[in-house]
Amino acid sequence: MTTTVEKKSFEATLSEIAAFVEKHIYPLEHTFLQDGFGAVLPQLKELRKKVKAKGLFVPQMSKDVGGMGLSNYEHGQVSEILARTPLGHYAFNCQAPDAGNMEVLHQYGTDLQQEHLLKPLIAGDIRSCFAMTEPEHAGSNPTIMSTVATKDGDDYIINGHKWFTTAFDGSSFTIVMAVTNPDAEVPHERASMIIVPSDAEGLVHVRRIKIVGEEGEDHHSHSEIKFVNCRVPQRNLLGVEGKGFAIAQQRLGPGRIHHCMRWIGICERSFDLMCERAATRELSPGVPLASRQTIQNWIAESRAEINASRLMVLEAAKKIDEEGSKAARQEISLIKFYVADVLMRVVDRSMQTHGALGITEDTLLSFWYRHERGARIYDGADEVHKSVVARQIMKGYGVKI
Repeated sequence: MTTTVEKKSFEATLSEIAAFVEKHIYPLEHTFLQDGFGAVLPQLKELRKKVKAKGLFVPQMSKDVGGMGLSNYEHGQVSEILARTPLGHYAFNCQAPDAGNMEVLHQYGTDLQQEHLLKPLIAGDIRSCFAMTEPEHAGSNPTIMSTVATKDGDDYIINGHKWFTTAFDGSSFTIVMAVTNPDAEVPHERASMIIVPSDAEGLVHVRRIKIVGEEGEDHHSHSEIKFVNCRVPQRNLLGVEGKGFAIAQQRLGPGRIHHCMRWIGICERSFDLMCERAATRELSPGVPLASRQTIQNWIAESRAEINASRLMVLEAAKKIDEEGSKAARQEISLIKFYVADVLMRVVDRSMQTHGALGITEDTLLSFWYRHERGARIYDGADEVHKSVVARQIMKGYGVKI
């Protein structure tokens, strides 16, 4: 039987991925919740080999570099399936921030950068991270940052402070956003992206940040880092100097599709758990929890909101595929705040339906409740995206805000 995606229908590929996730990845979840990511990493590495053999590795990348060559519309549907477990994206090597880093290295990297970084990243031999957010400045205005890269001979010397650098622990390199052109007239042309090896002298790992009390490890962690006279060669520049934000925008458009479809996958699994609990938990002999109207409302509302979210996200993905991220700016902002809100409502309803069990580590719900609350903050706070949408709409009414 052939294992190449080309000879299968896309629907069959989705079914194959779903079956693989349920059979091989779901069984690892209990150990992951109880003992952490490191406890399941050896098994995940073996599963990656199986995924590769099936031709399903790095689905977001083009075929010329070894990926599945899926469109944003197609990858969104794959992402939803993988997101039903916290370990799914990692097993298929399409997890953030590596997925976005692969895309920008493929589009903007030099031959040398692609050979030494992109190839092993796609192969799953190394991991990477992305350092942009700074604790001293509002993330809603990323043009204001204190991290600077000054030229010294053929090198850059980087000084600055970053945090929420996801997956720094165990990474091989980070792509750093730093100010290289402080005098540029346009604020969005002040910063550049520079590749820094994670073991570079002057790159200091301050700590893994606890998220609602959980520190995490390896890929499942967020770090605070500092650059103290960190010297790297200027050939580590990614793309053109001063174009860091332009590259970031190319990265964030598809990235938000990935995030939103991941959230929908979480919603679907949480919904399944809620319905199973409502069907099996008895309030008294023969009287299931599902007999209560409040629970029925939660089930109906969740189903409607998940379905609406999926349609919105796939519409945005299709527009990005056909017209590009810039043309889909309003759609991208709409899904970012809408789906993040639906995510938190569905997970919360499921937790409430489970009662005390919902706040334990015996289900995935408390893990998602901790880690996905940030969905309404990262990649642009909900309020920022709402403002973007409102301003664009009001332009049509002759109001310039």
